[in-house]
Amino acid sequence: MAGIAALTAAYVLSQFYRSFLAVLTPALTAELGASKADLSAASGAWFALFALMQFAVGISLDRWGPRRTAGVLLGLCAGGGAFLFAFATAPWMVIAAMALIGMGCAPVLMASVFIFAKSFSPARLAVLTSWLMAIGTMGNVVGASPMAAAAEAFGWREVMAGLGVITLLVAGGILLIVRDPAREDSVFGSSGLGGYLELIRLRALWPIIPLAALNYAAAAGIRGLWAGPYLADVYSADALLIGQVTLFMALAMAAGTFIYGPLDTLTGTRKWVAVAGNTLGAAAVAWLAVFPLAGVGAATVALVLIGLTGGSYGVIMAHGRAFMPAHLTGRGVTLLNFFSIGGVGLMQFATGAVVTASTVPGEPAVAYRTLFVFYAGVLLASILVYLFTRDARPEPASRPSPQPAER
Repeated sequence: MAGIAALTAAYVLSQFYRSFLAVLTPALTAELGASKADLSAASGAWFALFALMQFAVGISLDRWGPRRTAGVLLGLCAGGGAFLFAFATAPWMVIAAMALIGMGCAPVLMASVFIFAKSFSPARLAVLTSWLMAIGTMGNVVGASPMAAAAEAFGWREVMAGLGVITLLVAGGILLIVRDPAREDSVFGSSGLGGYLELIRLRALWPIIPLAALNYAAAAGIRGLWAGPYLADVYSADALLIGQVTLFMALAMAAGTFIYGPLDTLTGTRKWVAVAGNTLGAAAVAWLAVFPLAGVGAATVALVLIGLTGGSYGVIMAHGRAFMPAHLTGRGVTLLNFFSIGGVGLMQFATGAVVTASTVPGEPAVAYRTLFVFYAGVLLASILVYLFTRDARPEPASRPSPQPAER
């Protein structure tokens, strides 16, 4: 459990790093001249590198285990990226720093999911993953008004340097504390990328992939990138108000993942839990598209609902995991994570282009109306494809026999 605690602390950092840019929008614009396109590229770089790293992470988990995979990458890449961010003097340095941080955060959640999949019954995968994510989402909370207050009190550069130190300490804790599940010779001798080709050929995964790629995109993209500019441009919100609104959204994201966790076992279905939750989230985004000027209070309620319903990742991961062969556990979960985070990353770049193309001088609401229409449309399309998947109902399974752990 100490190892899971260390990985959970790392996941808190991962959630923070993917979401804090929204509250630094005014400072980065004023000090570095960063444009909306720059900030979109920086956020997109985090998700894009995070996603691309999943292939290497999956192979590394199956061959070398979660301890070294997570500890080394978190320390070298995420820690180094935080320091680069702290000393940034131009927007391109912020983009490079976010790319490095994304690489360093890439193995953290998957290391935990790998341990859950190897050490607990399949029926518990959704709830364990969802609850880990719910705790980790506290990083979203810290990245909202607490980050805004800290940046105002101490300066954003000093805060980022301090976070770099914390990241190095957490990485060291992972290397010292985490214990790898016992190795299976058949797994560690298997081919690297060939395992991904075997997974891609599984037709049962095909209808799951679009929703895996887009279920989190609206919540993560709006919370981590667009909530700040939307509130600032449409409602003239300052950093503290942005921090407060995004704090409520972050708390909702944490609550949502807790709520999703046991729903598959309570209802006996994974498919329809994901369908219901994501449809409600798409409706909330569509409401913002129809009423982008409804007021800060109404917008906050909609943002909270988007956050609350955007946490179906654990259920979708368990749904896909049910169709994967056991010897490809590491590569299987990282493949789905690639699509999940890659979808968010592509949407960051795409939404930057959408907002830029639809901006009308003097009418900021027009661009954000188009943005929310885009988010709602792609999410609804992925739900329609997901309807063709077959359900994988959770079935009680005995916990694997205890095996000696390796360091």
